[in-house]
Amino acid sequence: MNVNLHIERLVLEGIDLDHTQRPVLQAAVEAELGRLLSEGGVNGDLAGGGAVPAVRAGGFEMNGEGNPGQLGRQIAGTVYGGIGK
Repeated sequence: MNVNLHIERLVLEGIDLDHTQRPVLQAAVEAELGRLLSEGGVNGDLAGGGAVPAVRAGGFEMNGEGNPGQLGRQIAGTVYGGIGK
């Protein structure tokens, strides 16, 4: 199965991240979300395809002391919680 996922905008409230760390965060989100989708797939509502205007993924407790890679993996896990099986 091929999955094409396009995230136009990711809103992170209450997170102060230096602009130099944004590419690391983005790469971590993409890699972890790709891994989660490969291993677990998508929920039944999305399995047939189509566009979804928004996914409310919920919140999470930050850990990793400002590490953008760890933060990216946490964000991906939370997003996957909104679209995964």
